Amino acid sequence: MENAKQLPAYRKLAEKFDALDYRIATFMRSWGTLALRVSLAVIFVWFGLLKPLGLSPAEPLVAATVVWLPVLESGQWVAVIGWWEVAIGLTFLSRRTIRLAIALLALQMGGTFLPLVMLPGVTFQEGMFPYGPTVEGQYIIKNLIIISAALVVGGTVRGEKPKP
Repeated sequence: MENAKQLPAYRKLAEKFDALDYRIATFMRSWGTLALRVSLAVIFVWFGLLKPLGLSPAEPLVAATVVWLPVLESGQWVAVIGWWEVAIGLTFLSRRTIRLAIALLALQMGGTFLPLVMLPGVTFQEGMFPYGPTVEGQYIIKNLIIISAALVVGGTVRGEKPKP
């Protein structure tokens, strides 16, 4: 008999939890993509500006990676890459320029992963290639989440709901 009385209380608690869960999920669905766009913008503008200003801790790694590129010196390439990143960030801020942001990001990401191949002595701990990245290697590998976030944002450009 006591279990029978507890069942309605459990159901009411479950219904309240479900309603709260629905509100939270709705909030996340409503604001998640905007939060991703703004986060991407902040990261790219902030980290990008550090490069031409000579304040980036990644500058030596970037300079060592682009030393083979023609036309400019590696320090100049670092500045170009920094301004490119600023452009990526700014284009994520407007829904109209998301496609451009994704295109700029796709071009930039190819170069971002180059140090893993070109500078394994810097990006992996000694004798631990390919499973033991250094802090620099982790900094590069974490860009996978940036690519994933860009995929989510890019999936919104047409404003259509995905088909199951």
